[in-house]
Amino acid sequence: MSRPPLHALLGFAAAARSGNLTRAAASMHLTVSALSHQIRALEERLGRRLFERGPRGVKLTADGERLMNRIAPHLEALDHALRPYAPCRDEVLTLSLMASMASAWLVPRLGDFLALHPQLELNLLSSSNLVDFGRETNVDAALRGGYGGWPGVVIEHLFDETLTPVASPKLIARMGGLPALEDLQRWPLLGDPADHWRDWFEHYGGREPNRYVAHFDDSETMHRAAVEGMGVALARMARTRLLIENGQLVSLRPERLRTDYAHYLVYPQRSADHSGLLAFRDWVHAQARDYVARMEPLPDDDGPRKVRKHSQT
Repeated sequence: MSRPPLHALLGFAAAARSGNLTRAAASMHLTVSALSHQIRALEERLGRRLFERGPRGVKLTADGERLMNRIAPHLEALDHALRPYAPCRDEVLTLSLMASMASAWLVPRLGDFLALHPQLELNLLSSSNLVDFGRETNVDAALRGGYGGWPGVVIEHLFDETLTPVASPKLIARMGGLPALEDLQRWPLLGDPADHWRDWFEHYGGREPNRYVAHFDDSETMHRAAVEGMGVALARMARTRLLIENGQLVSLRPERLRTDYAHYLVYPQRSADHSGLLAFRDWVHAQARDYVARMEPLPDDDGPRKVRKHSQT
């Protein structure tokens, strides 16, 4: 018996995975009639019924399940082998970034970018994990926060992260107004995930409190606790500036503690000539420069940088 044609096996697999001929046909850019013909021809060639057809779709028979189990690993291997040769669509740009950075910094600015490039389709993938560009070939670039130095990618610095104490208006009212620098340790402080409070007091003076009212293992939960009036957070300005501007949080002090934690645009070499990425690259660098220019000036611009070996995101 001659080998079944590959397109028939691909059509069979698409129908098996979706359980619906209409969806399977659409995924393969076929009509339902053409896909049904392929499956019938495959069943006749093999001498076995592969699907039970019903009013709600199709279901694999026992023979169909055995065939699917046999060919699935080979189809996945073929798909993996062909990924590096997928066509580049310059009008589609796929970015990976953390949800918190997307909502606090990028998304409020994106309207202007899309207005300048109406032909571009932008896909944002939110993840707390570093994207593996070697495996995730559909991702063109990423916005990352960390200390840089990631191997195998082009790394472009956008801006450094700065920290400042923030609190809710109701907590400030309860404490009788904004604190003097030496009084800050008397306020209810929220433990910083990277222990930057120690850097703050060492650099600007004062003493760490004997205890923090609460500790958090991620900065977003800490920022939310500050909004709710639980205590004072040593906040990342890139992620809390909107909360300050809309009055949910108030910056307690003018000082800004600089850190070695920074924000970057990163991308694999294969994306270097992607026209959509090149447009985004120019735009996001301009946005970063504008953001830095609008930030309150640092009182001690030559101050030390503090390196914390927590995870990079």
